Amino acid sequence: MKGSKRPIHAVTTWFRRQPPKMKAFLAVLFGLTALLFLRIVVHDHDSLFVAAEFVHALGISVLIYKLTKEKTCAGLSLKSQELTAIFLGVRLYCSFVMEYDIHTLLDMATFGTTIWVIYMIRFRLNSSYMDDKDNLAIYYVVIPCAVLSLFIHPTTRHHTVNRILWAFCVYLEAVSVLPQLRVMQNTKIVEPFTAHYVFALGIARFLSCAHWVLQVLDTRGRLLTALGYGLWPSLVLLSEIVQTFILADFCYYYVKSLVGGQLVVRLPSGVV
Repeated sequence: MKGSKRPIHAVTTWFRRQPPKMKAFLAVLFGLTALLFLRIVVHDHDSLFVAAEFVHALGISVLIYKLTKEKTCAGLSLKSQELTAIFLGVRLYCSFVMEYDIHTLLDMATFGTTIWVIYMIRFRLNSSYMDDKDNLAIYYVVIPCAVLSLFIHPTTRHHTVNRILWAFCVYLEAVSVLPQLRVMQNTKIVEPFTAHYVFALGIARFLSCAHWVLQVLDTRGRLLTALGYGLWPSLVLLSEIVQTFILADFCYYYVKSLVGGQLVVRLPSGVV
């Protein structure tokens, strides 16, 4: 067992010693390799979106277990949950007035669970909430997304307000996890259930991003044209990519800790 860990340890040690630009290059290379693998193995790329929703549901299940069985919300960001509730609420409204489908039902389930998590953190388990660590102000995230949505939004036939709200929820979803990452950055040690939940978010967002990228490749760019014109189609795709890369660093340390047999994830300084 120790022999099998030595090559992995050597690789992680080598990677850790690389300069930031080389790490970024290797991360992009790994992402492209994973996309190529999925394109070859997965024939129906719509199933990637289903897989993303399934992994997200697993992450939420871990969160529910933590709150109900462990009776603690230590390490969780209330602000990330509130941002999630905001973009889900806006997306649900847009879904009802613009394009009601099966995704609307999935969003309703996620929205209900998120509201329950917020209730548990605010009222039932507030004594274990790390308010001093959850110190990223929400308006630092919400205001830029709102301003960007005013200028860059879909060019469909729907009402202007609805198109702006749809853009807002797309942008906000991409960065809603930032307060959770700030909490983990402040604590430096992430306990297992929180780590499992955030890792599930990372995998779900990678699968969702892969779904979008592969759909664009399969349609030879026609999907972007169908979304409208101007900067909006590119920003939709960029938002998916940003969601993935925001969590990529944490996922690396999660896998490193898992391979090393550690129950908690220890983050060095500088990891967002």
